[in-house]
Amino acid sequence: MVFHELISDKVHIDVHWVKPSKERPFHTLITSGMSDKPMNTPEDVEGNEYAELSICLPQDWDLSEEGQKDENNYWPIRWLNYLARFPHGYDTLLCFGHIIPNGNPAEPFADNTALNTALLLPTTVFDDSFRELKLDSKTIHFYSLIPLYSEEASLKLRKGVEALYDKFDQNGVNDIVDIKRKNTAKKKFGFF
Repeated sequence: MVFHELISDKVHIDVHWVKPSKERPFHTLITSGMSDKPMNTPEDVEGNEYAELSICLPQDWDLSEEGQKDENNYWPIRWLNYLARFPHGYDTLLCFGHIIPNGNPAEPFADNTALNTALLLPTTVFDDSFRELKLDSKTIHFYSLIPLYSEEASLKLRKGVEALYDKFDQNGVNDIVDIKRKNTAKKKFGFF
C-alpha cells in the first residue's frame, strides 16, 4: 500500500506501507522521493546527500482509512512526509543523529502520548543491508524516525547521541514505536 502525496512542490513524497508479517510483526512505513534530489550538505560532509526515512509501528496500530482520520494514528505518516520535505524546503541536511522538535516548545505528536521530538538513527530492527542502497549514481541512506521525550532530546543535545544510545540499550528501546514507553532520561531524585 502507498500513501500518495497529492500536491508536490520541490519533491514528490510517497509513504509506502509494509504490513505486519509473521517474520516482522509490526508495520513499516518508508518514504520515497526524498532522495530524488540531493540535500544541501556542508563541505566537510560527503556521501550523505541522499536519504529516505522509515518508522515502525506496533502491529495493533490502526492504519485503516478510518483510523487515519484520528491524529493519534496519523501523526507518523504526517511526520514522515514533513521530514522528507524538510531538507528540500529549507535547503539543509537531515541525517544520523538529527533531532527535530514538534514546535517550539515541543508539543506532543498526539493526544495519546508525551513523545514530542523526532530523532533520526539507523535501524535496529532490520539488518545492516537496510541502512543504505547503493545505486550507480548515488547512495541512499535510510534513517529510522525515533520519537523522543523532551528530556531525551535534552540529553542528546547535552551529551550527544551516544549517551542516548546507552539509555536506549539499558531500557530496550528500538525502532518500533511505543507511545507509552519509559522516558529513558527522566530524572529520578535529581540524578539520571
